[in-house]
Amino acid sequence: MAEFTHPLAREAKVWPLAGLQGAPHDILVVITTLDLERTSKRFKADKVQKLTAAARAWIDETKVASDVLLINRPRDWSY
Repeated sequence: MAEFTHPLAREAKVWPLAGLQGAPHDILVVITTLDLERTSKRFKADKVQKLTAAARAWIDETKVASDVLLINRPRDWSY
């Protein structure tokens, strides 16, 4: 099975989750340095859209996951 790779993704992994009724539900978690906060001045909707579209295309092709989640690296989080 090929791994998901993209220039805007720093890392990606398929995580197994349990659905609402306990059914298995795998999700592709993509770590990126893109600003994902829509209210931020650094938010680039076109880049986020390209990364999301590429991840969804990979999911459609491989059928290994059912959805995608974009997150930032923990060191990029500010409190």
